[in-house]
Amino acid sequence: MNIDNNNGAPVFKRTTEYKPGRNWRNFLIGRPLSTADAPHQTIGKFLGLAVFSSDAMSSVAYAPQEMLLILAAAGVSAFHISIPLALGICGLLVILILSYEQTIHAYPGGGGAYIVSRDNLGELPAKTAASALLTDYILTVSVSISAGVAQIVSAYPSLFQHRVAISVVMVFFVMLINLRGVKESGITFAIPTYFFLVMMYATIIVGLVRYFAGTLGVVDAPPQDIMALHTTLQPITLFLILKAFASGTTALTGVEAISNGITAFKEPRSKNAGRTLIMMAVILGSMMFGITFLANVAGGLPSEEETLISQLARTIYDNRGILYLGTISATTVILIMAANTAFADFPRLSALAAADGFLPRQLTYRGSRLVFSYGIAALAIIASILIIFTNASVTRLIPLYAIGVFMSFSLSQAGMAHRWWKSGRLKKGEELVERGSTLIFDKAWQFKMFINGLGALVTTIVMIVFAVTKFKDGAWFVVFLTPTLVIIFSSIHRHYQKLASNLSLEHFAPPSRISRQRVVMPIGGVHKGTLAALRYAKTLSDDITAVHVSIDPVETKKLQEKWELWGDGYRLVVLDSPYRLFIEPLLEYIEELDEAKQPNEIISVVVPQFIPRHIWNTLLHTNTANTLRRVLLYRKDIVIMEVPYQVD
Repeated sequence: MNIDNNNGAPVFKRTTEYKPGRNWRNFLIGRPLSTADAPHQTIGKFLGLAVFSSDAMSSVAYAPQEMLLILAAAGVSAFHISIPLALGICGLLVILILSYEQTIHAYPGGGGAYIVSRDNLGELPAKTAASALLTDYILTVSVSISAGVAQIVSAYPSLFQHRVAISVVMVFFVMLINLRGVKESGITFAIPTYFFLVMMYATIIVGLVRYFAGTLGVVDAPPQDIMALHTTLQPITLFLILKAFASGTTALTGVEAISNGITAFKEPRSKNAGRTLIMMAVILGSMMFGITFLANVAGGLPSEEETLISQLARTIYDNRGILYLGTISATTVILIMAANTAFADFPRLSALAAADGFLPRQLTYRGSRLVFSYGIAALAIIASILIIFTNASVTRLIPLYAIGVFMSFSLSQAGMAHRWWKSGRLKKGEELVERGSTLIFDKAWQFKMFINGLGALVTTIVMIVFAVTKFKDGAWFVVFLTPTLVIIFSSIHRHYQKLASNLSLEHFAPPSRISRQRVVMPIGGVHKGTLAALRYAKTLSDDITAVHVSIDPVETKKLQEKWELWGDGYRLVVLDSPYRLFIEPLLEYIEELDEAKQPNEIISVVVPQFIPRHIWNTLLHTNTANTLRRVLLYRKDIVIMEVPYQVD
């Protein structure tokens, strides 16, 4: 034990030797980790790709399909437009990667769009970025899990009616793994992630080889459910093309995940995170274009009944054999694992926002496995509700998707552009310390500002296109949800600011010493529990009043007789209650005392409470102490104390 007397008052410091024991939670999520274990829970590039890139990589399983789904309104002849659209999406990906590469090195503490917006654009853009990203992470879980279950349903159509229940179970399964810690979830998901990459690249390469060799056929008996809906074909318009492009850009969701989770990487964090970002971009771009190209040449059709990946796999491999099942299994797993990206980033972002006072403080607490457990659990619950509400339909969820992430893209890039502008105003050797980073003069500030400015412009245009073209399909919900969340964040922030002001000791004169304490002890009978409470009350004051609310005159008389024997001469006040009420007369009496008390006087309410051995027996008793606490908790200078008496 260490003793610190430097400041006058002795301070005793000791480290507890208590270690958590075994229980059912340890069985599910693993043994508790100490704070000192935190540096050993970081991950490298190999695991980082599995943890933070599964969302982006998995989006190739549904983004091309959703793009074709929009073009289907103009007929099969419009499908060829998806190839240049895929190239455009890859070009947008390059711009984003160049921009986020700069963000990673400028903000090694992570936080992504939220921190960048907070430090460079102000509080309102920061709250907007946080609301957009948190919404996007919720949708990531809902979309990826629903899309993964859609792959299962494609292979086993009999499970179609159970897709919602399967989806919810999958959400909580991923939640459970993430509660075990970042490193454990990375190890758990690494093998399936790389299995997906092997199977998907194998499918694409085999498909391309067969196409150029002239042996690739077309999809046999493609599903016609979507095409049957379009009995009257639309013309190929700019609006239709932009709408298809907007659907295809859902492939870019998850690109920002690495910049948000830099602190999860091993040192050097920025370098490892940056390399992981580039690897993810190469994989995402190549798979996006490869699947879109093969879907065109093989004649795949978008469908709710059978996914595009399923159609391509059975066509490329000419059957539903082991390679087909391997591709479907790998795609299903990566789609379900894509939720892991959101489970890795949502808790981190919510913890940052909570630390700034925009979300409940509980979200900043780390659980026994050094992860933000409250954020993980909240994400699972909200995503499950959304899945149930949309009936696990990817088509219904997609219009809600991507607006939030492109809004965060725009704010992040605009913030970085402003950061480089500030850098250009500094002199060589001069530093500007901000909350999220330290800014110095950068000789390439003009080039970097151009890159981020271009990224902000392009992503803003895409966001507007998405909002306009998808507004009627459900995007209106996110358009209105984002400002609603900003208002909620502001309300929470005002509450914390008001609380801090009320609790502040600045300009605060210590209150005068309490000169008198009046003790009120409600009793329903005279027994061992009553005498235990009286014994404690004597240590507080000699001014003790026992109060009994009389409902039954016979029982009241018995109580008076017992009090004369056991009450040690302290006064007893009997409150007659003609309407058989208990709490109300007692509160009326306490309020009368409260109004008549002196300036330095305090009222203490001591409540005898006997505690049964079995918790379910508590339901058999009135629990007066709990009721009094709820009612009197908001009254000034009234203290409620419970004196428990354990009974067998």
